[in-house]
Amino acid sequence: MSTAAYLERLGLDAAPPPSLATLVAIHRAHVQQVPYTNVDIMLGRPPSVVPRDSLERVVAHGRAGYCFHQNGALETVLDDLGFAVERRHGHVWTRPEDRDSTDLTHLVLVVGGLPTDANPGGRWWVDAGLGEGPVDPVPLVEGVVVDGPFRFAVSDLSGDEGEGGDGVDGWSFANDPTGTFTGLEVRRLPAGAREVAVAHAALSTPPAGAFTRVLVVQRRDPLGSDTVRGCVATRIDAAGVHRDDLTSYDAWRDALDAIGLGLDDVRGDDLRHLFARTRESHRAWDAAGRP
Repeated sequence: MSTAAYLERLGLDAAPPPSLATLVAIHRAHVQQVPYTNVDIMLGRPPSVVPRDSLERVVAHGRAGYCFHQNGALETVLDDLGFAVERRHGHVWTRPEDRDSTDLTHLVLVVGGLPTDANPGGRWWVDAGLGEGPVDPVPLVEGVVVDGPFRFAVSDLSGDEGEGGDGVDGWSFANDPTGTFTGLEVRRLPAGAREVAVAHAALSTPPAGAFTRVLVVQRRDPLGSDTVRGCVATRIDAAGVHRDDLTSYDAWRDALDAIGLGLDDVRGDDLRHLFARTRESHRAWDAAGRP
């Protein structure tokens, strides 16, 4: 029932066949309608990373969270529809010295069994949890991925065609130069429920948790991307990069609505308090020269 309600919320047909066309339609609809966000963590209520809980949150409020939530919900839907889905361990990095870390910071999904002429292996990377990542599933073939105004790259693809696996162990992903992170390393390391829960606790617990520092909301569409980070709204498309400071609560709230962030279950007073904290951090960042 959750999967049927999810498909209805995204405006898709109930129980579509597990085809490549269905995979593309679901992926594209999800990244355009369910923004990546850490708003619940910033409100002091980190959401469950149990996949069914994340899926129910999408159905009820159009909101999931960050990668563990987004891809957990997506994995559940794809599995329910009969796709062959496997998890991979991901590590997002920005500084070169962090690239080789094996900390679990991203949940990666691989869907197999859907070959095309350009992707004879039939393996696809599906990811609704990068925020500024690809709008469509990525064929697991080394090379450049042209996606609207963005240029991504898949390299160092490794795998084992032996029995018991889907033929893909891992790969390296290079983000577009306009992005807020540099790359992603994917490995066949543990990324099950226990590992995700432990990583989520570390990422969502202040003061060290990476998702406790600044509000982030991101959404992709075929023409570009939108981001609200703190009190700055950014649009990137073929025309370039456009940024606006959100200096009032009304402007900030309008930007969250425009990016599609579902907040029907959040009290207005809680949002105003979050804006006040975010605005104060913005002033300090501004005074420091926006490092």
